[in-house]
Amino acid sequence: MEFEELREFVENIELVDGHAHNIVSLDSSFPFIQSFSEASGPALSYAPYSLSFKRNLKNIAELYGCDSSLQAVEEYRRAAGLQSICSICFEAANISAVLVDDGLKLDKKHGLDWHKGFVPFVGRILRIERLAEEILDQASPDGTIWTLDVFIETFLKQLRSAANKIVGLKSIAAYRSGLEINPHVTKKDAEEGLAEDLHSGKPVHITNKSLIDYIFVSSLEVAQFLDLPLQIHTGFGDKDLDLRLSNPLHLRAILEDKRFSKCRFVLLHASYPFSKEASYLASVYQQVYLDFGLAIPKLSVQGMISSIKELLELAPTKKVMFSTDAYASPETYFLGAKRAREVVFSVLRDACIDGDLSVGEAIEVAKDIFAQNAAQFYKINLGVKEFASKDDMHQIYLKKSDASESDASLVRVIWVDASGQHRCRVVPIKRFNDIVTKYGVGLTFACMGMTSAVDGPADGTNLSGTGEVRLMPDLSTRWRIPWQKQEEMIMADMHLKPGEPWEYCPREALRKVSRLLKEEFNLVLNAGFEIEFYLLKSVLREGKEEWVPIDFTPYCSTAGYDAVSPVFQEVLADLHSLNISVEQLHAEAGKGQFEIALGHTVATKAADNLIFTREVVRAVARKHGLLATFVPKFALDDIGSGSHVHLSLWQNGENVFMASDSSSKHGISSVGEKFMAGVLHHLSSILAFTAPVPNSYDRIQPNTWSGAYQCWGKENREAPLRTACPPGVKDGVVSNFELKSFDGCANPHLGLAAIIASGIDGLRRLCLPEPIDANPASLDGKLQRLPTSLSESVQALEKDDILQDMIGDKLLIAIKGIRKAEINYYSLNKDAYKQLIHRY
Repeated sequence: MEFEELREFVENIELVDGHAHNIVSLDSSFPFIQSFSEASGPALSYAPYSLSFKRNLKNIAELYGCDSSLQAVEEYRRAAGLQSICSICFEAANISAVLVDDGLKLDKKHGLDWHKGFVPFVGRILRIERLAEEILDQASPDGTIWTLDVFIETFLKQLRSAANKIVGLKSIAAYRSGLEINPHVTKKDAEEGLAEDLHSGKPVHITNKSLIDYIFVSSLEVAQFLDLPLQIHTGFGDKDLDLRLSNPLHLRAILEDKRFSKCRFVLLHASYPFSKEASYLASVYQQVYLDFGLAIPKLSVQGMISSIKELLELAPTKKVMFSTDAYASPETYFLGAKRAREVVFSVLRDACIDGDLSVGEAIEVAKDIFAQNAAQFYKINLGVKEFASKDDMHQIYLKKSDASESDASLVRVIWVDASGQHRCRVVPIKRFNDIVTKYGVGLTFACMGMTSAVDGPADGTNLSGTGEVRLMPDLSTRWRIPWQKQEEMIMADMHLKPGEPWEYCPREALRKVSRLLKEEFNLVLNAGFEIEFYLLKSVLREGKEEWVPIDFTPYCSTAGYDAVSPVFQEVLADLHSLNISVEQLHAEAGKGQFEIALGHTVATKAADNLIFTREVVRAVARKHGLLATFVPKFALDDIGSGSHVHLSLWQNGENVFMASDSSSKHGISSVGEKFMAGVLHHLSSILAFTAPVPNSYDRIQPNTWSGAYQCWGKENREAPLRTACPPGVKDGVVSNFELKSFDGCANPHLGLAAIIASGIDGLRRLCLPEPIDANPASLDGKLQRLPTSLSESVQALEKDDILQDMIGDKLLIAIKGIRKAEINYYSLNKDAYKQLIHRY
């Protein structure tokens, strides 16, 4: 019997990870070795002698291309950085959705929003005991000692308010008092239990069985009403757990209680070593489902296989779900996914050999276990592709980056230089997979010193043809090119050698200041770009080719949009295939000018999305015989094009830029005002990054909605910084602010890096001035004019010690050298700007 079809399917299917935990920073106190074991303290010293440790360490070393030792792996992790190893691990894991229980206490753990940089869908699982403890750690609403009634009222209110932000609940009762939950626990016993736990002091650690049972039963009532599933820790765990009390058979009283007959329960961790008992419960109780994370990959190979076989002895395959139970390190996601594929394939292959399943049926089972069961159970909308017919299955579950060599032949390795130009090296896919993913592509130092006019290093950049870096592909950005199906594209970082970022790397510059923002203020910047561009057509005039606007229609013209609707239908489809969200599009005020507004996401991903969007727009335009250009001022007598960016600050998945209520004077939080103050203060210097060519300053003029004066305003489109209150945001508060002085020649990673660095300075020491509610140009010189030329913005940058310190001396020297070369070239060649349409 041949099993290649089954193996190929299992190896390539996109996974829905039904249970995992947050990743921590590399400088967390959480020891990396603990990712391999449930042991802690002195017992952890024996972890390297377990079979699973040796196997998992070997797999990680193979993934990273380093020696198979704990020291070598840890050294690689430190050198590569968290962003890089996350990209590698999640790319290898091939996970399309992950549900995160963020109630596990971990030092320096990243919030849910951070994880969205690596997985398309991240859902939250709310741990009920952790929520209860957080409430009890605070003062009661009336300032007195907590009573059970007040506590439960507060607890249930918060549970209900969180319902639309979570995909499920979780209980760790097994860790506290065991799974023999009393569904009829009395209020009196719970009240006494609350008093006992409060008496132990703060932080509150709930251990009283009556209180735990009361919280559990109260949560079930909410879960049933809101149709939220409840995940339950069962089986083994760390030594805080009494294994005897974690047998899921103890749950029988709850399962038999008719009040909760419609609740949906997930028994986590294969209930190991009680896998047979879990299988039985899933077979006789319609509301019981199973999840096998933790058992895979923590057991030996035979232990994992045995556990999964025991689950499938009685349990319907429609009730068994995959998870990694990953925590702290991205490697745990990789190992959980890798091992699950191997084990499930082995189990299903044996089932075929034994005659229990045909190969086709085994593929259906694999689809259910790895993705479809969880997607349906947790009501995750991943698109219609997840539920296509069996005939389409193989194409459906081939990940964007997992095309076979005969399917995709070439990979474009893309970088954007300091002058904002998109460049690429193209590599045959076999060499890419075998060599480039580990060792990169060689590139001369000179490539980061080039201008918009000359493909050679500018004087004063300290860069030349001597020296070489490695373009290291970021595997989390690998995509099939939608307009050229036989090719793929991927963003690259610049390393001196694999694992050692180069000081001139724009993507690393953005990561560096993003880390500083997170570490110093626990904040994450989200960004969403509005991209303006012209669509031009070729005409012959006196035997010479000229590029002219495709039409002459006005702002938001229905006819203007209708004329190019086929172009935008393709653009939107291509962006959707790249997982880039589009909020709206329309005809702009210039002749043949249009705008696309992208959804917001974390800054690092937003910058990548902008680059991919430019690629899509230009490529689709070419297919239609048009030229798309993002040049700031295509025609000096017409409206300019910008890449306005909307910015917001996030903390633990919540927008903290906007004020918590309408009492704020400007609708902005204090951290929002300070961050914005920093951006406003450094705006003249920021322009050297966001408006990087002389042509940029032909766009930034008064009365053109481009922001020509150093000020901010509320919904004031003449101000360079504008606070915005889009539909859906309550009155009196704003959700983000817009920076208008950002254009299509800017490298988005460098532009956002300058913005974050400026915002950090604001958070440290600055206050926001009063807004300007009038047209700044009408205020008779009361406001400072922003730089009217690239020369002026470079002069401002040269005086800006804050940006120099945060961006880095070497990179800043190169940027200033490039900008001065641009100034010199275009001052000597007045019409040379007309050629920029072929570069931007």
